[in-house]
Amino acid sequence: MHVHARRAGMPGGQVADVVLAVHELAANAVTHGRETGRLRVWDLAGALHCQVDDGDPPAPGDPARASRLPDLAGHGLWVVRHIADQMQIASGPRGTRVTVTFNARGPE
Repeated sequence: MHVHARRAGMPGGQVADVVLAVHELAANAVTHGRETGRLRVWDLAGALHCQVDDGDPPAPGDPARASRLPDLAGHGLWVVRHIADQMQIASGPRGTRVTVTFNARGPE
């Protein structure tokens, strides 16, 4: 992820945020899905897009919507939602897909 974020023109601090967010999504896919996941990354129009599929439906509720850091498990999505410029979650019988977008902020 580090290389993809750098190639998209992101400064060091933003690169670290991208790596953290995608790591959280991948960890969720492995932990809450079928122990595997798929990551897709693309750079389009000055923004880096990352999509993680887990192949398994999510638990009820959306901890990412909380306005403060949750006290229990589930804070990973909260962190991702606050780091990414945009986040979409689509769930269904075949699993969950999370797509995040990071707009390049230029050099630090």
